[in-house]
Amino acid sequence: MRILISNDDGYKAAGIHALARVMAGFGEVTVVAPKYHQSAMSMAVSLGMKKLAYKELPEEGPGRWAYLDATPASCVKFGLEFCYEDRNPDLVVCGINHGSNAATAANYSATLGATEEGALNGCKAIGVSLCNFRPDADFSVVEKYLAPIVRFLLENWPEDSYGLMYNVNFPDVPESALKGVRFARQGRGHWVKEFQAWDGERLMRYASTGFDLAAADAPLEAGESAYMMIGDFIDDDGGSPDADHCLNEAGWITITPNNIDRTDYAELDRLRAL
Repeated sequence: MRILISNDDGYKAAGIHALARVMAGFGEVTVVAPKYHQSAMSMAVSLGMKKLAYKELPEEGPGRWAYLDATPASCVKFGLEFCYEDRNPDLVVCGINHGSNAATAANYSATLGATEEGALNGCKAIGVSLCNFRPDADFSVVEKYLAPIVRFLLENWPEDSYGLMYNVNFPDVPESALKGVRFARQGRGHWVKEFQAWDGERLMRYASTGFDLAAADAPLEAGESAYMMIGDFIDDDGGSPDADHCLNEAGWITITPNNIDRTDYAELDRLRAL
């Protein structure tokens, strides 16, 4: 099996190294990851307004590693174009993200944006996240339980699966508190107090390895003020037992099926019936 891996935390992040170790048990691993941290980029791509630096990393492993100074979706595009003669690995896996991608975080997630790029190109695609955003997060539970989840999904992948991808979120709990695995829908929520005064030291305490603080903390022009986007999440599901983020909070690993097709078919049927 040929497996393309990327993430949004950058090639130095602990999560992508944990993911590569797990996926090496399935076959040939190729990693093309961003040079720097690229959270919340969704499916943004790096168009031709800047040079995109690429570098192979023979010191990394397992598998073949490289970084591209581009968005996560662009990293997957690059990997598909240059790492496979037929542009079609058997599987694209992105993560392991430092932080939850459950609920409406999925709409912003660059981990899932990169996963979606794989699905858009006809690949089986899985995004994986741990509900802990710290750079020193413990991925041991994910490493132990991810392989059987991936194996289950591959063995049960539907034949007619255009646009399908899976969003897998692990709760940040020790193995003793883990309740098991549940299939879930995407939860509902929103953020408030999203723009706060810039605090580089605070940001670095929560940013995963690979965050380019020098670029982020660029000098201001005269008259400018500095803010950072961080926010507080508001749960709009009221603890619903089938929402992914609520299940994560209760100690469950969640698998949420997503699709690149954004059509609301129920609404389409309603409109056609008018």
